[in-house]
Amino acid sequence: MSLMTYKEARPFAKAMAKATTSRKMPPWHADSHYGKFANDRSLSAQELNTLAVWANTGAKEGKPSDAPAPREFASGWTIGKPDVVIDMGYDYKVPASGTVDYTYFIVPTGFTEDKWVEKIEVRPGASSVVHHVVLINRAPGSKYLADAPKGVPYIGKGNGSSASDRKPDTGKGVFVGLAGVDYEMVSVYVPGGVAYETKPGQARLIPAGSDLIFQMHYTVNGKETIDRSRVGITFAKERPKERVINTFIANLNLEIPPGAENHRVDANVTVHRDVVLQTLFPHMHLRGKAFEYVAKYPSGETETLLKVPAYDFNWQLSYQLAKPLLLPKGTELRATAWYDNSPNNKFNPDPKSSVRWGDQSWEEMLAGFVDFVIPVDINPREIAYPKR
Repeated sequence: MSLMTYKEARPFAKAMAKATTSRKMPPWHADSHYGKFANDRSLSAQELNTLAVWANTGAKEGKPSDAPAPREFASGWTIGKPDVVIDMGYDYKVPASGTVDYTYFIVPTGFTEDKWVEKIEVRPGASSVVHHVVLINRAPGSKYLADAPKGVPYIGKGNGSSASDRKPDTGKGVFVGLAGVDYEMVSVYVPGGVAYETKPGQARLIPAGSDLIFQMHYTVNGKETIDRSRVGITFAKERPKERVINTFIANLNLEIPPGAENHRVDANVTVHRDVVLQTLFPHMHLRGKAFEYVAKYPSGETETLLKVPAYDFNWQLSYQLAKPLLLPKGTELRATAWYDNSPNNKFNPDPKSSVRWGDQSWEEMLAGFVDFVIPVDINPREIAYPKR
């Protein structure tokens, strides 16, 4: 429903009070006891009480002269006019019914020189059927989806295309994108999400000759629909002092037993040089139940950075630290996920099956995405591997 005017919002007063009091809306899943976040959209106790009292006392309008100026919303790109727009190169027909596997579109950037990216925004061509989009930068020489053709839709191999292209994970954790397969998530579209922007003096790198991979998750809605999603990119005006690098902590050997109600999986990694942590983005699939990040510093002290006690696959949120955090060399990062593979999970595709790592929604992931900040002259692999 629209909340633009009192007349439009008034019929939903009770529903709004119920949704906000239960904290179903606005979507914000972080436990307030751990971490402070610059993009915290949760309502304060006073705001919640104001809505509840208003709804329960007749939902009166108040004085129109006291109203704030109307909000203005971007009708196109929220980042302003991009320097370049790249679409996925194909008019994809989403069927009216059935299940659509994760579909990949590989698009050459055509960049003949390294590009430093200040802002990047993914926009769906048909938002009615686009559940979410993950935009991946594949640098020249990467083996990620190496056999996938360009210019046409590509369906993953069923056991998780990223898993099939990886190096074996012999431990309990790995930095994907820094250790093993060479690729980087550079933007995401999710309903309610925002464009990726770096801070002043920072930028993301898309190397010359890279491909962009659109990982598309479509949801049918009863009507055949054509989608051609795209990405807008704004380049930094000058070479940055700091590089923002995205990677994720993963346990690629996860296995969730049939019927397990609260199965725990850990992924542990060590940073092998000083890095600054700026953003956290937990990702699981339909059996995901809860998630947390914990840092264990070289001193032995531990700190819970983020706890999401009720993960929701339909609202995948990033959490931007209010104050970027220095992780000294030798810090151990642990991402822990809990899964509900029982019949009590109404979203569970099959509670009788063991579940392993894979790209598809009926498979699972433990992907603790992080944005690190490093000097531009540092090789990001130094984060994952001891310097020799």
